[in-house]
Order: sequence, then C-alpha cells, then structure tokens
Amino acid sequence: MFPQFIIEFFTANQELLWLTTLFVDLGCTLVLYRLFGKVGLQIAIAVAIILANLQGPKLTIIFGMQTSLGVIFYSSIFFATDVLSENYGKEAANKAVRMGFTVSVIVLIMLSLALLYQPSTRPETAAFSASIHNAFATIVNFTPRFVFGSLLAYYISQHFDVWAFHKIKALTGERWLWLRNNGSTLASQVVDTAIYSLVAWWGVVDLKTALALGAAKYVFKAAIAAIDTVFIYWARHSFRKRERVLGDAA
Repeated sequence: MFPQFIIEFFTANQELLWLTTLFVDLGCTLVLYRLFGKVGLQIAIAVAIILANLQGPKLTIIFGMQTSLGVIFYSSIFFATDVLSENYGKEAANKAVRMGFTVSVIVLIMLSLALLYQPSTRPETAAFSASIHNAFATIVNFTPRFVFGSLLAYYISQHFDVWAFHKIKALTGERWLWLRNNGSTLASQVVDTAIYSLVAWWGVVDLKTALALGAAKYVFKAAIAAIDTVFIYWARHSFRKRERVLGDAA
C-alpha cells in the first residue's frame, strides 16, 4: 500500500511510526466528529474497538517496551467518549459505550461464522485460497479470547471513565478540562489494563511477562491520554463554535 521508501523509513524508525499512527488515529476521530458530529464519534468508537480487537494479539517493541498494537486504537476510544461526555453529556457517552460493545459482539459472531467456510479447492485458486484461509484463521482463532477480555475490560472501564469524567466535572465545573480528561482516563485505564491483562494473557504467557505487558500498555495509554488533551480542547472549541453559529442562524 505504501511506497518502498516509506516502508523502509518506518521500519527503521518504529517510535516515529507509533507517534504517526497515534496522530492519524486521533486526527481521523476529529475528522469524523467534524463531518458527522455526535454520530461521527459513535462511528469512531465502533471502528476503534474493531481495530483494537483484531490487532490486539500483534506485539511490537516501542521505546524499548513490548506492547500490543491494539493499545493505540483502544486508547482513542477513551478520547472519543470524553469528547462525547464533555459536549453531549453522560447519557450520550454511555450510549456510545453500549453501541461499541454491541458492534464487537456482532463482529465476533460474524467472523467466527466466516471461518467455518472452507477455502476453495479449484486448482487455479486452491493455493491462494488456502493461504488466505490460514492467515484469516490465525487472526480469528486468536480473536475470541482477546475480544472477551477486551469486551469485559471495555464495558467496565468505559462506564467507569464516563462516571469519573462527570464526577470531576461536577467538582470543577467548566474549568480544567485537562484534569477530567486525563484524570478519568488514567483511573479507568488501570481498571481496563488489569482486567484485560488477566483475561487475555493468563495461561498464554508467564505471570512476569503478563505483568510487563500490562505495565507497558498502561505507560502507552498514559502517554496517549496526555497527547490527546490538545485534541479534546480543539473538539470542545469546535463544538462551541458550531453551537454559536447555529444559535446565530436561529
């Protein structure tokens, strides 16, 4: 998909690739919000949780720490729900959480059904079909355990995130958006990381490795929460500007 020089550059610069992916992911969320408003954020959450579940088993090393690729896409869900909480209220955020959960269940069922179809045995396509089926089976067969851990962690931690966000907002009012954005995310990510690591990695790797993966994952989530602060201020400014325009038009 990408030109060879881009592949070679990012292969040699994995940390820059991580930062680029993060900014593209958050940027796409803002584009969806800009184009479609509240619905765009709901779409972003559904897309992010699907990507996180499918890419969760892929491990890589960034800044010397081994982590799951899914952490980038999963962390952007907390950003989207915080934008929903700030601009549309608690119920809108919780509704988006439930929508994301439902989408994940549907995707899991449909992928599992798709895997039951056997590859073509016609001579002209048999080799290609078998290779695609095997690659697909590797991802999908791994997916259910990771999806279950992710769904459980997602459902509990996301509702906690929404609750914590509004609890902080009730105490601080409209001030200190950065505090409720980072405070709610950092607290809920502890819950998320603990549940996911226990379910997804138990029995797959030893305890020491599972703890290391969980700790590294949390470090990246904390970094993403800090970085997305700039994006959430832009999202709030954009929302209030849009509301003023609509108010003036009325």
